[in-house]
Amino acid sequence: MNFESVLRPEEIAVFTLRALYSKFGYVQYKMSKFEEYDLYVKNKDFLVSDNVITFTDTDGRLLALKPDVTLSIIKNSKDMPNELLKVYYNENVYRVSKGTRSYKEIMQAGLECLGNIDSASITEVLFLAAKSLDLISEDNVLEIADSDIVSSVLDGFEFSEFNKKQVVSFLGDKNVQGVNMVCRAEGLSQTQTDIVEKLVTLYGSVDEVLPKLSCFAINKTATTKVKELSLILSDLKFLGVSDKICVDFSVVNNMKYYNGLQFRGFVEGLPDSVLSGGQYDKLMNKMHKKSRAIGFAVYLDGIDRLSKE
Repeated sequence: MNFESVLRPEEIAVFTLRALYSKFGYVQYKMSKFEEYDLYVKNKDFLVSDNVITFTDTDGRLLALKPDVTLSIIKNSKDMPNELLKVYYNENVYRVSKGTRSYKEIMQAGLECLGNIDSASITEVLFLAAKSLDLISEDNVLEIADSDIVSSVLDGFEFSEFNKKQVVSFLGDKNVQGVNMVCRAEGLSQTQTDIVEKLVTLYGSVDEVLPKLSCFAINKTATTKVKELSLILSDLKFLGVSDKICVDFSVVNNMKYYNGLQFRGFVEGLPDSVLSGGQYDKLMNKMHKKSRAIGFAVYLDGIDRLSKE
């Protein structure tokens, strides 16, 4: 029997993604369909949507159908800062669909790497993110940014916390005028303003961007972060996946929970990202974990639409 003829496109994707992650030493992580609602209340800013389906358990606890996988994995995993835990999952999550504005059961696959994270771990996760997109469609792009570089530049120029948030918001909108306005409010020189504006305008392939990253090396911390990103991008080029990678600092958004690399993946034919991930050491710290972490999720609910088109 040809199983591809009876399985839905998202089900086929799950099998191929599982095989890919297993090949690189990731083990499957199974979890309950629901968690205590309090977990999501405390971390609602981390969620794609704060609309959560709740119900009362027989013991009176308020539970929620799982709208997110990462929070459950962090909560239920041991804190092992000196070891490395590599897990993958394919689970259904329950959240409001962007298309219908109603609750929907969404099939989601992904992986998490927790513990003693180094540049090799980060490179491997980005490599697997790129390969995941290839398994969905050959026409894809993985957009990568480094929130640590953004923070280092803004801290180096002594932006206020309010204006830092303003710049990050304008980054997401690629709003050069807005960034320029904030720089004037902070009293930056034209040279300093030009550097901050480059966070908005810098965009391109690994080969195009690598020689330009040095402009952000304004102090010791920023120089270290630039070197780290340059090394990771060079390694991805060596691994043969850089042709579909784009460096774009507008990817940086939720700096309350994320640090370091943030990334998202798109495929031709779908308007929204099908992959999203990043480093979330800040979230680990907020949940009283000493381990570092990086991971991504692949949203499979749109793949059937892709195959029809």
